[in-house]
Amino acid sequence: MSPIRRRLLFGVPLALAVTGGEGFYIILRRMQRNDYDPHALPSPLVGKRPPAFSLPGLNGGPGFTDTDLLAPPRPMLVNWFASWCIPCLQEAQTLDQLAQTGLPIWGINYEDKPDAAAQYLAQNGNPYARIAADTSGLTAINWGVYGVPETYFIDKTGIVRWRYAGPLTDDIVNGTLRQLLQRYS
Repeated sequence: MSPIRRRLLFGVPLALAVTGGEGFYIILRRMQRNDYDPHALPSPLVGKRPPAFSLPGLNGGPGFTDTDLLAPPRPMLVNWFASWCIPCLQEAQTLDQLAQTGLPIWGINYEDKPDAAAQYLAQNGNPYARIAADTSGLTAINWGVYGVPETYFIDKTGIVRWRYAGPLTDDIVNGTLRQLLQRYS
């Protein structure tokens, strides 16, 4: 075996281990500073209007389009969910509590069977003022959805101001979401 090949066989794994260790160290430092949020994934929509879309309603109900989100009467949430999504079950009660405060929440059912979605809503509550169905998942791709649940905060001018990947919790609602509602109401 040539000396160059031996160096590569030793050097490449060593470089990968060093890079991985540096990444791990950075995450640990951010966790110590309480500056690490694994749900804080970047979104190209923040600061912009939602992309063009038109989705039918779930089980014959009214769907909605991007133009319905252009100028809502007050700030609102658009929440992506699915009946097969375990974290969606975790946030169901939080969404119900938010809806009871009068915050409009529109749902987009992601790659789901209509009957399964209807059963999910019947069992876990329906916090949604309107529900559209994205059975193909193409609209989710255009929104940049990583997975369900995901929630987008849209202000009164129709601009996406915040995106949260994962189930909404009381901590997220009482922290970030309440601040957004105060700022954009």
